[in-house]
Amino acid sequence: MKCTNKGINFLENKLKVICGDCLEIMPTISNVDVVVTSPVYNLNIKYNTYKDDLAFCDYWNWIDVVIKNIYKVLKDNGSFFLNVGSSCKEPCLHMKMCQLAINAGFILQNNIVWVKSITVNEVSSGHFKPINSKRYLNDQHESIFHFTKTGNVPIDRLAIGVKYADKSNLGRYSDVDLRCRGNTWFIPYKTVQKKKEHPAGFPIELPEMCIKLAGVKSDMVVLDPFLGCGSSLLACKKLGVNGIGIELDQTYCQMAVENLTEK
Repeated sequence: MKCTNKGINFLENKLKVICGDCLEIMPTISNVDVVVTSPVYNLNIKYNTYKDDLAFCDYWNWIDVVIKNIYKVLKDNGSFFLNVGSSCKEPCLHMKMCQLAINAGFILQNNIVWVKSITVNEVSSGHFKPINSKRYLNDQHESIFHFTKTGNVPIDRLAIGVKYADKSNLGRYSDVDLRCRGNTWFIPYKTVQKKKEHPAGFPIELPEMCIKLAGVKSDMVVLDPFLGCGSSLLACKKLGVNGIGIELDQTYCQMAVENLTEK
């Protein structure tokens, strides 16, 4: 289905793409199990139509309202995964957004580091955008804040677990060959030759791991208020759960629909 006007643009099985302003759409939504999203950072990123250069106060007032709306739509035992990066000029951006969520009533239950590129013993893995600077290091990670309303929401740690390197731990700590992955996630971007569809999208593996950590249930509802080209709904499709994606830009909405309907 093509995007021709504001409103619902795609509805198939358990997946819904809505083209519109998330502040107008979210009040019509309730009882969401998981919110996983990455809002615009106000760093003058070149989006298709959205101007990512609001005045400082306007941006933070807007983000504050967005987070308060997320609090309203989320179930009392739900999970909110907020992916936030930063920049050399705005190194505290992620911490400021975390504080806004806490001010809105959320409790930071887990603080996850998304590693996009890493070098171990001179061997590098992953990708990053190099910075040409005499002052700053290349920025190779972002934050994934896991918020809940109580700080006491059970998670499925082994759903994203890793096998024991030392098998002697089997039987001593667990009868299952899986251990907690921890709060450092290495999720590199895939190497692509074509131009990126969206200037700030994240890999499908990121929302997939967040949803798994929250505990996959066939009737669960996942919301992404800033859908972009559809990574969160692609993760929902893979996991067989209900997904709602809201996206302001009609071009990105259309890309999301095309990505979801690719065979």
